[in-house]
Amino acid sequence: MAAPGKKQRQASRQAFLALYTSSLAVLLALAVSLLFLRPPVAPLAVVPVEPAASGEVPATSAIQPEAVPATTTQESQPSSTRGRLILVLDDAGYNLWQLEPFLELPFPLTIAVLPGLPYTAQVAALALAAGKEVILHQPMEALDGEDSGPGSLMLAMGDEAIRRILRVNMAQLPGAVGMNNHMGSMVTRNERVMSLVLDETARRGWYYLDSVTISGTVTGLVAERQNLSIWERSLFLDNSPEKDYILSRVQEGTRLAEKHGYAIMIGHVWSAELAQTLSELYPHLLEQGYSLSTIAAMLLDKDNADTGH
Repeated sequence: MAAPGKKQRQASRQAFLALYTSSLAVLLALAVSLLFLRPPVAPLAVVPVEPAASGEVPATSAIQPEAVPATTTQESQPSSTRGRLILVLDDAGYNLWQLEPFLELPFPLTIAVLPGLPYTAQVAALALAAGKEVILHQPMEALDGEDSGPGSLMLAMGDEAIRRILRVNMAQLPGAVGMNNHMGSMVTRNERVMSLVLDETARRGWYYLDSVTISGTVTGLVAERQNLSIWERSLFLDNSPEKDYILSRVQEGTRLAEKHGYAIMIGHVWSAELAQTLSELYPHLLEQGYSLSTIAAMLLDKDNADTGH
């Protein structure tokens, strides 16, 4: 996949530095406000999950457009490991209590927040205050017609309507550094819509992660035409809620990380066993030589290597 030109990369770095500075200011303000505000717990929301594509998709080996790392208090990762494990937790925003166990985990991870929900802003603020990375979990139309939620992109929409929705959704998450798709088995197979999505994320200085909810996604092809790079998830962790299944998926993630250098593993905040399982696995993963990271942190490391810092 083609890498952006030198001038484009320099412009991207300036954009990321500006976004990083503003994100720090937002984080400090939100952290102070959260000391005095704790909303009531919402009832459990049953969130439908779009079936994953058959088979697993290896993590892309291309270097992605630069993004700002999440402001994090997590321990630094070893410079040389058997591979990096990137954890992304989808479907945040319906309530706070499902998120809380993940915020207590002592390692970097990414919270993908849905727009337009009762707890969208508070979930993002809490995640940033806990030192986690935040991205927009952008709803997109699915093949089966299932409701993908507020702020969704639909094929029938015109270009300007799509751009407007994306910008409104992005503005709800100050401090976010990227985007991935929620559902979207129809939209991610449409070149016109995905071209607009990637253009808007690039304008914002964000990275894009394709959740690969269907095998026919054209996102990578569109990105290549636009001289951009994207990321793709390597596997889903919790298609089955059973702990043994989650353990087997993490094991597969370590195999992919050792082979490709990293693995992007997507789970969900409503997954009952996931947070506890990850907490139990963490020390063993470190002992085996794996590190936990985020996409933005990997991009920062790449940028520092390129500039000799």
